[in-house]
Amino acid sequence: MFRLNILTRFLMRRFFSGVGLVLLVVCGIIMAVTFVERLPSNPTAMAAIMDSWMRLLEYMPLFLPMAVFMGTLLASYNLTKSSENIIVASAGLSPYQSARPFLISAALIGIFATTVINPYSVNLSTQNITTDHLQLVDDAIWLRESSDNGYITMMANAMHKSAAGLDFENATIFIQDAEFKLTERIEARTVTLSDAGLGTDSAQVWNSSGVMRPGPWHIQTRLNPQTVLDRYLQPDQISFWDLPEFIKRMESIGVPVRGHLVQFWTLLFLPLTMIAMATLGVAFSQTRQRRNYSFGIKFALGIITCFAVYFLVNMFNAMGATGTLPPLLAIVAPSLIIIAAAGTFITSFDTI
Repeated sequence: MFRLNILTRFLMRRFFSGVGLVLLVVCGIIMAVTFVERLPSNPTAMAAIMDSWMRLLEYMPLFLPMAVFMGTLLASYNLTKSSENIIVASAGLSPYQSARPFLISAALIGIFATTVINPYSVNLSTQNITTDHLQLVDDAIWLRESSDNGYITMMANAMHKSAAGLDFENATIFIQDAEFKLTERIEARTVTLSDAGLGTDSAQVWNSSGVMRPGPWHIQTRLNPQTVLDRYLQPDQISFWDLPEFIKRMESIGVPVRGHLVQFWTLLFLPLTMIAMATLGVAFSQTRQRRNYSFGIKFALGIITCFAVYFLVNMFNAMGATGTLPPLLAIVAPSLIIIAAAGTFITSFDTI
């Protein structure tokens, strides 16, 4: 048992080394490209670096499964070239048994990504909310509040966070009474929503008679910055730990939450996805060649397979988001299909 633990730790170190090297290369390329892209729109190079870092964290769920797959191939290639896989086989381990440390390591990566990286990424990105993070209707932000006294409807072209709350740019606000009669129309370059309500220092206000007066304007609302963000943030802008309570709250007020359910199940079963990609990598790395091992061909086939898997996962996610499949089934099914196919190949290869 002690020797097996040593061997398990050795294989896990090899796996983490392979995945780490792939992540280092991929993250370096993404950071470099994003930095060059974001540099003109940031005042300093440090701000551009921080912007690139946030973008990298947002892209992490897209390339992390590919990194696990490629890292598995690389680790298996190094074991084959150094003939260390012969030592592993001489210890009495089958290809399936020797892959177990890889699968455990892949699951740990998925757990870390879900419980640590995702909350950190969301917390970092939501510190500077812009229109890019919101789900827009007709390329505009719409807010509406109804009460016994009437209705408040606001349309704005952009939004960002400020010290006072949320600032809406180029906003038009309509105030209606309980019978839907328009009582005021307000236009302003910037309108701030805080816990005290909506207000601006400079606005053009038209009354029900069509008379306009310039000056400051303010109205108390039940809306506040947090409720607006809860309503308009995209599912990937909500932390994994906050998603269950958020989904319950949105369901209680009748807001569609299918996209948030897909995001929650995706994060919850990310370790399973990592296991599936590691299993696929192990299946691709199966070989009896000790010399002239063509890693380039395996790598190229792996990239093609990654694109096919990416298409499969996206297809199931789309069916889950549109209601064709239950969200849970849409997330779990691709991983189970990959594990079943790759596991069957590993087992058949071991018994040939």
